[in-house]
Amino acid sequence: MSRGLPKQKPIEGVKQTVVVASGKGGVGKSTTAVNLALALAANDSSKAIGLLDVDVYGPSIPKMMNLKGNPELSQSNLMRPLLNYGIACMSMGFLVEETAPVVWRGLMVMSAIEKLLRQILLWGRHHAVDWGQLDYLVVDMPPGTGDVQLSVSQNIPISGAVIVSTPQDIALMDAHKGAEMFRKVNVPVLGLVQNMSVFQCPKCKHKTHIFGADGARKLARTLDLDVLGDIPLHLNIREASDIGQPIVFSQPESDEAKAYLRIAVEVVRRLPPPE
Repeated sequence: MSRGLPKQKPIEGVKQTVVVASGKGGVGKSTTAVNLALALAANDSSKAIGLLDVDVYGPSIPKMMNLKGNPELSQSNLMRPLLNYGIACMSMGFLVEETAPVVWRGLMVMSAIEKLLRQILLWGRHHAVDWGQLDYLVVDMPPGTGDVQLSVSQNIPISGAVIVSTPQDIALMDAHKGAEMFRKVNVPVLGLVQNMSVFQCPKCKHKTHIFGADGARKLARTLDLDVLGDIPLHLNIREASDIGQPIVFSQPESDEAKAYLRIAVEVVRRLPPPE
């Protein structure tokens, strides 16, 4: 599958790119991507972090990062990503109305992805995206193993992929496919994040494994991968995301935020040295 792939072109100014992916929607991939980006910044304030949302059909980054509006142009006619919580963000959601559906066929989606990576049509002209100097660019992928995933993997050098899944068997089946896809296109898989791993009753503190117990750990053993960490099913994570104040930013001392901070440490530990 790697034969005949297009030549990869680095994104100017970006040292390392980490993609956050899942085989299935609804497993908390975007929440993980947002909090991973914030955790990378929180763990090392000397690092510059960017967040790229390539989920063309259902962009979540604008709401989760409390951002809206068109990107501005610099004096050199480059488009600047929107900035919040210290993270530079770019998303198709900045370029279309929040409630407007993106009804595009495959070729149009591929063209949009290429432009999100390198240049965007704004006010009738194509403008390159000015990421500045980034140590890490976290890419929030759409769910699945289709055209978008292949296009991103083939167009830019990716330092590593993080696969997000719940412990549920039906989600793990698709996570397995996602990990294998990245391997086929020579993208290192850094490990799995087991999301919604356990629910603890806020009153009696009883723990319930709503989606099953340790499914991602069993899959990780099958794939000879590591589990980067477990994220609980917790109301605070959902509420923080919905109001655009991700938990790593708004509740950094909480157990839930610390889980993301630990995952960021594991991600950095597994990345190859930047070239």
